[in-house]
Amino acid sequence: MLYYFSYGSNMSTRRLRARTPSARKVNNASLFQHQLLFHHASEIDGTAKCNALYTGNPVHVVHGVLFAIDKHEKPVLDKCESLGIGYEEKFVSVETIDGNIIEALTYTSLRVKEDLKPFSWYKQHVLRGAIEHGLPEEYLVSIDTVDSIFDSNQTRHEQELAVYDSSTTGSTSSGH
Repeated sequence: MLYYFSYGSNMSTRRLRARTPSARKVNNASLFQHQLLFHHASEIDGTAKCNALYTGNPVHVVHGVLFAIDKHEKPVLDKCESLGIGYEEKFVSVETIDGNIIEALTYTSLRVKEDLKPFSWYKQHVLRGAIEHGLPEEYLVSIDTVDSIFDSNQTRHEQELAVYDSSTTGSTSSGH
């Protein structure tokens, strides 16, 4: 098993399990001295995705979900995150809500661009995952207030959100 800290769209259990079926939640967790920003320039669609930016500032914290996944599924996750092109892997120490410190894999952006906005469907993945796992209310508000744009590709929009329809298996495009 491999511990994986998700802070973006993969916080949605349905989205993550569509990619890595073995994924099981371990606990909610926090990554300190990092800030959640929607400034990763997606190499797939050119819009903003999430990044946990290291700031070194003790007041910054990224809340997320610690999952355990089978190690043999890591290459699938690496592909979804465009490892080496879009994101790089990083092992971080996260603190679970019960105070345990756990070393976990996460992904951080290699392609930052400040003036991008996420598609509304991407923001929905992040927000749904945060709500699903009961992240702090002020954190939910901070995600919900991120400006997003409508995806003119209606098919992609529908495919992305189809993961929440129990009769479908979901999508595999980028996002943690």
